[in-house]
Amino acid sequence: MPTGLTSFRERGYFPAGRHPDHFNFFAGPLWAARLRGKDKGWQLAEGMIAAAQPSGTTTRAAYEALRAELLADLRAAMPVDMVLLALHGAMVAEGYDDCEGDLLMHVRGIVGPGVVVGAELDPHNHLSGAMVENADLLVSYKEYPHTDVLERALELVDLCAAKTRGDIEPVAAVADCAMVVTMHTSRQPARGFVDRIQAMEGRDGVLSISITHGFPWGDVPDMGTKVLVYTDGDAGKAERLARQLADELVAMREQFQPPNPGIDAALDEALACADGPVVISDGADNPGGGAASDATFFLQRMVERGIGAAAIGPFWDPVAARIAGEAGAGARLSLRIGGKISPLSGQPLDLECTVGRVVREHMQTGLSDTPIAMGESALVAHKGIDILLCSLRNQAMGTDLFTGIGCDLAAKKIIVVKSSQHFHASYSKLARHVIYAAAPGAVTLDLNALRYRKIKRPKWPIDA
Repeated sequence: MPTGLTSFRERGYFPAGRHPDHFNFFAGPLWAARLRGKDKGWQLAEGMIAAAQPSGTTTRAAYEALRAELLADLRAAMPVDMVLLALHGAMVAEGYDDCEGDLLMHVRGIVGPGVVVGAELDPHNHLSGAMVENADLLVSYKEYPHTDVLERALELVDLCAAKTRGDIEPVAAVADCAMVVTMHTSRQPARGFVDRIQAMEGRDGVLSISITHGFPWGDVPDMGTKVLVYTDGDAGKAERLARQLADELVAMREQFQPPNPGIDAALDEALACADGPVVISDGADNPGGGAASDATFFLQRMVERGIGAAAIGPFWDPVAARIAGEAGAGARLSLRIGGKISPLSGQPLDLECTVGRVVREHMQTGLSDTPIAMGESALVAHKGIDILLCSLRNQAMGTDLFTGIGCDLAAKKIIVVKSSQHFHASYSKLARHVIYAAAPGAVTLDLNALRYRKIKRPKWPIDA
C-alpha cells in the first residue's frame, strides 16, 4: 500500500499555524515549544505538521510536496535562532532511502551553520550520518510503548535553547550494534537499562543518550540498533560511552525478545490461564508497523476451534464496517471480513454475524491521552467472538477502542489486539496475562522471511 498525500491528510495534516490547541502524538516539539515559549516570551513561528499511518513506501510526489511546503514555511519565518522538528526517523520514499537525513540537509542549507537545529525521533528509526551531521541535537523517545513523547520533546527544546544561549556545546557519537532488536521497556532488561541511561543524563558532561532500536521491516543501509550520545564538548567521552552502552546491549540481545508462540500455541496458553482476560498481541498485523490490519489468521483459528468469550480487532475493513452500519444494531447478516489487501492478509472469512453497536465516528485514546480516530466502526459478534471493524487504519492502543463501542472486555477470556506493544500501556491494567504471538503477516517477527537487499550485513538475528 503506497503512502500518498491522502494518507497524510487522513491521519493528521495541519498547514502552518493551524495546529489545534491540544497535544498530538506526532507533534511533540511543537507543543513543547508552545509550553516553553509561553513561559519565556519566545516568538514562535509554527510550520506545517503532517503524519501518516505507516504503510508502504511514500510516493515521491507526496514526500517532495510535503518537504517543499515545510521548507517554504521555514523560509517565510527566517531569520530564526532555533529550528525544532518532529520526525519519525524511518521514513522511506521513492528515490529517498533517508527522508529525514534529506530533510535535515535542506533545513541546514536554509538556516546555515549558526542556527540550532534539533529533532525528536521515534526509537524505531534508521539513524543515518546525514541526520546526525545536519542536526545539533537528536532526541529519541526512551519508552516502548511510547509514553514519553512530550517529556522527550521538552528535553529537546531545553537542550536546543541551552545551545542557542551558548551554555552547552553538544558533541555527538554513534555506536552501531550490528543487530536489530525491539526493547519493551515494560519488562526487564530494557526497563533497567533505560532507567540507568536516564540517570546518566545531566551529569558528568553527558547531555543526552538515545537508543535507536531500528525498524527491521525497512530495507535501507542504515537499518539497525545504534546508540547516540551527546556530551558537552567532549568527543572522546561521547565515543567511549556510546561504545560501552552498545556493547552492553549486544550482551543482552537474547533477553530483549519475549517468547513468541504461534497462533495455536498462543491460544492454548491463553485458554490454560485460570483467569482472564488474557491479551494476545498479533503484532504481525500491526498497522503501526505498516501492516494492513485486516489479517484473518487468528480469527480463522478461533472460529475453527470454537473459541468464545473473545474479542479481536481492530480489523481495517471499511466495506464490512459500512455494511454492518447500514444493517444497524441487532441485525443478523452474512458478512465477509478481512483478507482484502494481500496474501499476508489471509483469506476473507464469511461469517454469520449479529451487529452490536455502530459508531459513525469512533475514537480511541492513544498514548499520552491523544485522541485517535477510527472512523465509521461496528462491533459484530460471531458465536461468542466480538469483532471490531473500523474504516480508519490504526492499531489498538486504548481499551476504549472496544469498550467505547459496547464490548465488555472484563467479561472476555481472550482479547486479540492488532498491535505490537503500544497496547500494553492501557491493556496491561486489565490483562491477567499478556502473550506476544508469532503469526503470519506483513510485520512478521521472522526476519529471515524478509528479502533484504540494502541493509548492512552481517546483522543479528538476521545473520548468525
